[in-house]
Amino acid sequence: MATGAAPRTMTKLPDGYDRWICLYPAYINKGKSRAEGRRIPKDKAVTAPTCKEMLDVLSTSGLQVMGERKIYCREKSKEPPYWGRVRVQIKDQAGESINPKFRTRDDVLLFTAEKIPQLKTRTNPKHNQDSQQQQGKQGKGKKKK
Repeated sequence: MATGAAPRTMTKLPDGYDRWICLYPAYINKGKSRAEGRRIPKDKAVTAPTCKEMLDVLSTSGLQVMGERKIYCREKSKEPPYWGRVRVQIKDQAGESINPKFRTRDDVLLFTAEKIPQLKTRTNPKHNQDSQQQQGKQGKGKKKK
């Protein structure tokens, strides 16, 4: 171990964490085929979902969720935007459903795919932010010849 390296702190995982379901963005991606990992019907799927969007949606659902830095094995691109996996607890230690609305993995996937298009990041396009940034840059500095 290097002398200047700081020790990694390990956070304690909740009991039964290894039994939580794993969800990858590819499971609800409209651009993927069934062979590439999509698990829900294409008409209910979402265009280019991210792990962060999935976490945002599921954290408001009342379920216990955690994100992990993993890559889906069928993902062709290994770039950082495609990283991420979400772990969700849908059953308690006894095997009983925590929330009757989410009895299966498919229930969670369909809920996630339904709610992602309603996120503010999806409903407010980025061009509004870009135009505000450009307006702030006008009039600053000298013109170059």
